[in-house]
Amino acid sequence: MKELGERILTTHVGSLIRPADLLELVIDQVAGQPVDQKVFDDLVARSVKDVVAKQAEVGVDIPSDGEFSKSDFHSYILKRLGGLETLPSDSKGFHYPKLAEEFPGFMKQYNAMYRTMWLPPEISREKAKAATEVHAGASVVVRPITYEGQAELARDLDNFGAALAGHDFADAFVPSATPSRDDAFSGDVYKTTEEYLYALADAMHEEYNAIVDAGYMVQLDLGLPSRNQVLPGNPNPTPEELRRASEMQVEAYNHALRGIPPERVRYHMCWGSMNTPHTTDVPLREVVDLILKINAKFYSIEGANPRHEHEWMVWKDVKLPEDKVLIPGIVSHQTNVVEHPELVSWRIQNYASAVGRDRVIAGTDCGFSQGWSMQRVHEEVQWAKLRALAEGAALATKALW
Repeated sequence: MKELGERILTTHVGSLIRPADLLELVIDQVAGQPVDQKVFDDLVARSVKDVVAKQAEVGVDIPSDGEFSKSDFHSYILKRLGGLETLPSDSKGFHYPKLAEEFPGFMKQYNAMYRTMWLPPEISREKAKAATEVHAGASVVVRPITYEGQAELARDLDNFGAALAGHDFADAFVPSATPSRDDAFSGDVYKTTEEYLYALADAMHEEYNAIVDAGYMVQLDLGLPSRNQVLPGNPNPTPEELRRASEMQVEAYNHALRGIPPERVRYHMCWGSMNTPHTTDVPLREVVDLILKINAKFYSIEGANPRHEHEWMVWKDVKLPEDKVLIPGIVSHQTNVVEHPELVSWRIQNYASAVGRDRVIAGTDCGFSQGWSMQRVHEEVQWAKLRALAEGAALATKALW
C-alpha cells in the first residue's frame, strides 16, 4: 500500500449511494421486473467509472466500486451461490426485539420509513414498496453449496479496473459477503451449523481469491454478537452461546481466507448500519480478542458513532499486534451532520496516540448505502463527509509528522 506510514490515508467501508438511474434498475431487479441486462451492465460500468473519479476528487486514497452492481452488501451473494433456495420475506423492518422493547414507538416509526427516507425523489415509492414486499427472506439449503458467480464477479472486477485506470490511488478494495450467514440450513445436506459454515467458506474462498488475484484488497465484515441477536432455533441465546457462535464464524472466516496474504485483507466490524439507538451493541472491549483472531492486516471499526466514539481508549489497554493496522470510523455514515475537519483530525490523533501514527487509516463507521433500501444520508452529504475526512486527515498528518 503506497504511502502507508508516511501520512494519514483515507478510505471508507465500501457501499456508496447509487445514482438514481442505476438505483431504479436495481429496484426493478429486486422486484422481479424484466431488466435489459446489457443496459444494466453498461450503466453499472459508467456509474462505477464516475464514482471512482468522484472518490479521487474528494480525496479518498483507497476507494471501492461503491458496490453499485449489488442489490445490497449481503444478499447479493444468493445469486452467486448454488444450493440455496430463497424464501419469501415476511419482514416488516429490522427485527431487534430488545430495541423494540426499549424503544417501541421509535422502532415502529423507523421501520415504516427507513427504506424510502433518503431515496431520490424521482424513484417511485410504489415501485420501492413493491420491491420491499418481494425482498428475499431466509434461505434453505437444498443441495451442496457451490460458487456460481464467476461471470458477475469478473464483470465487477473488470469495471473497477477500467475505472481505476488513470488515477493514482494508494490501493483499492472490494467488499465481499461472508461465510457467516444466519440462513436456515437443511439437515438433509449439512448436519451441523459448523459444517454449513465451512461449506459456505469453501464457496466464498473462490470469490476472495479472485478479488486478490485481480490486484485488490478483499474486505469482509462480521457482525459479532449484539444483545439483540438470535441463533437458528435459539431465540434467547446466552452470552456464552453467542460468543461460541462468533468463534465458529471467525474459524470459518479464516478457512475461507486460507492462502490469502493477510496484508490483502480488510475486516469490517459492524454493529449495524441503521441509525437507531444502538443501546444493545456489545462493547468493543468484550469482542476485541475475537476480532484480532481474524487473518487480516486491516481492521475497520466504528469510532464516530457516539455509542462507540470513546472506544479509541480500548487500544491503550489492548495491544494492537505490530503487523496490524486500524481503520477507525472517523466520520459517521448515519447522520447528515458533516464533521468539521478539525474534529476529524482530533479523532485521528486519539487513535494515533494509542497505536501509533503509522498504523491508522481514517475511515467511516459503515457504508453509506448498504443496499438499495438502506441509504443513510443524502448523496450531497456523503461527498461532503468524505471531503471533510480528507481535509481532516491532512490536518492530522501535519500535526503528527
